[in-house]
Amino acid sequence: MAAIETHHVSKRFGSGDTEVQVLTDVNAVFDAGALTLLVGESGSGKTTLISIIAGILSPSEGQVTVFGTDLTALGPAELVRFRLANIGFIFQQYNLMPSLTVAENAAIPLIAAGAAWDRSVKQGRDLAARLGLEKHLDKLPNQLSGGQQQRVAIARALVNAPKLLVCDEPTAALDAQSGKRVMEVIREIAVGPDRAVIIVTHDNRIFDRADRIVSIEDGRIVPRSDGDHS
Repeated sequence: MAAIETHHVSKRFGSGDTEVQVLTDVNAVFDAGALTLLVGESGSGKTTLISIIAGILSPSEGQVTVFGTDLTALGPAELVRFRLANIGFIFQQYNLMPSLTVAENAAIPLIAAGAAWDRSVKQGRDLAARLGLEKHLDKLPNQLSGGQQQRVAIARALVNAPKLLVCDEPTAALDAQSGKRVMEVIREIAVGPDRAVIIVTHDNRIFDRADRIVSIEDGRIVPRSDGDHS
């Protein structure tokens, strides 16, 4: 079943002499029940595409549907509600709240959705522990390494079991063992018959974890020449 579809999606930034075309006529389908890797050179448009799919950016042209909902037809408030209920996003920059502990940061989506604080933080603690942070649950972000902060960001994105998980280089700052653990948890929690995962990555250590690999080049989806997972 198609979970996400993009129809003739293009994206430009700037205007006039400073206009930059980042995506051009992208038509793509991402299936439910699958973990898809999106690969390509830096500047090829990967992060822009997943940001549009996640409803963080709007396309300049085209349509995006996520589990049957046309994101381009939603107003700003509707889009925020849809993202909160359905989409998890793992950013490269982590974006952790500096005054909250590991467990509290992991619980933010649940708290934002109106769940009780204590129950939310417990779920955050449990998930962060599964990602190897059991010794750091009460620490603040500035007491963590970059790789540990990244795992907190991953826990935050997974805690409300989103229907769509979108990740931007989730294993880039992790050693091989931590990256393997993260991919195992992502597959266990985020991949299912009514769920989908899209991961932007340059990390060829995780290529064998994918159900499918999609390549993007100069803002366009292109066939993979190696035939791997395509």
